[in-house]
Amino acid sequence: MTSLKEEFTSIILANQNILHKICRIYRDTPEDREDLFQEMIYQLWKSYPTYQKQAKITTWIYRVALNTALTRYRKRQIITEPIASTETNATETPEHPERERLYRAIATLSEADKAIITLYLDDYRYEEIADMLGISVSQVGVKLHRIKEKLMNLLNPRTYDTG
Repeated sequence: MTSLKEEFTSIILANQNILHKICRIYRDTPEDREDLFQEMIYQLWKSYPTYQKQAKITTWIYRVALNTALTRYRKRQIITEPIASTETNATETPEHPERERLYRAIATLSEADKAIITLYLDDYRYEEIADMLGISVSQVGVKLHRIKEKLMNLLNPRTYDTG
């Protein structure tokens, strides 16, 4: 019989990519990402005994992690730089430059839009996103359409510029 701690650790290890992704989107520096990661683990651990197991475990993890990221953001009000002025350090060579461009573009979105696009990119259905974020399914659709347009404009300004 596994203990609560062992069960929790196993779940976190199997799903830590979710937490790392949220940290990458909501924080700019490795130190801030690590702080947020630790805070998310703490919040997950605190709420694990009350997890009802009605929703998928990943849905619960996303809900707690996003709420933690948004709560900490509101407390700190981090300033993000526009994509054009964000440069990669010369010693950092991104393993996936296109993915890095996407992360920088996502960083310019509002906190709510970041949450929606993160869930969408992880293949959650509109209904699941709506449930996690407490909005209607139609709002998810409208917001996703607008977010995609913003991202396309940021990533390919000449192609999608309507002005």
